[in-house]
Amino acid sequence: MNKCPITYQECEKRFSQSGLNLLSKKLDHLKDIPFTAEALRREAITRSSKMSVQGVQSKLSAVLNIKKSVFEIVDTAGRYILKPQSHLHRELPENEDLSMHLAKEIGIEVPVHGLVYASDGSPIYFIKRFDRKANNTKYHVEDFAQLAGETRDTKYNYSMEKLVPIIENHCTVPVIEKAELFKRTIFNFLIGNEDMHLKNFSLIIRGELIKLAPAYDFLNTTIALENPKEELALPLKGKKSGITKNILLEYWAKDRLRLEQKAITSIMDSIEKKLVNWNRWISSSFLSNEMKKSYTTIIIDRAERLNIDTSAFKNT
Repeated sequence: MNKCPITYQECEKRFSQSGLNLLSKKLDHLKDIPFTAEALRREAITRSSKMSVQGVQSKLSAVLNIKKSVFEIVDTAGRYILKPQSHLHRELPENEDLSMHLAKEIGIEVPVHGLVYASDGSPIYFIKRFDRKANNTKYHVEDFAQLAGETRDTKYNYSMEKLVPIIENHCTVPVIEKAELFKRTIFNFLIGNEDMHLKNFSLIIRGELIKLAPAYDFLNTTIALENPKEELALPLKGKKSGITKNILLEYWAKDRLRLEQKAITSIMDSIEKKLVNWNRWISSSFLSNEMKKSYTTIIIDRAERLNIDTSAFKNT
């Protein structure tokens, strides 16, 4: 039996039909992308000036050719983003794909995503662009760097506290989005994502509603970068490391986001209840056993710092 790189389900073919259906119900198979990981990285460098989405990881714009059952790299009008294996950091596609599954498990909105293969057999992470409508026109999206008047070069020159007025001044229902921001803060702290800078938060306009855009660039950077010194990209209460339960639940949630205790408790309880499912996702993921163990260790350490019950991990 194989394991579907989109759903992690056991399947007879390379992809499960339920996984392919997430891309298109017309697909019955999906071909490998006809480039090696190294060739894809070179393509990303060559085409980088033509892409609207930039970052540290190599990224390529793509469309899904249903008739040919393959992702095709394009310069414009792409509906998907592809991220091949890095030559600097281990297992980033597998890491990011797993992280997005964990985010969805606790109710964070994530686009369609998964893994596909390069011609050398290495996994490539793909994610559907959330800023494209069915007719390929764009939703209006602005990241927090744009909203704050910062740039790609100054995306770390901010603080978590300063995110609050951005939400209060722009979102249609700020209290809902502040609760969502709190959930995402806790999530990224738990999985060891210390790279949530200004460009990794965005607002999207859908109809008359302005809200936080679906999640993207969620990654356990702590294991990818081999134990960085910081725990947050943007300081909270002046700190980027040594983050405590009091800072996150009392200072951040109550004092700065002004969330009701009932909302805070509900979010924390819902995360705790999903840890057993997180454990299953990690076990079924495409990470190596070494990286699975490292990923789990980070979650256990961070959860215990927040007094979250980690027996779902320790008893399996």
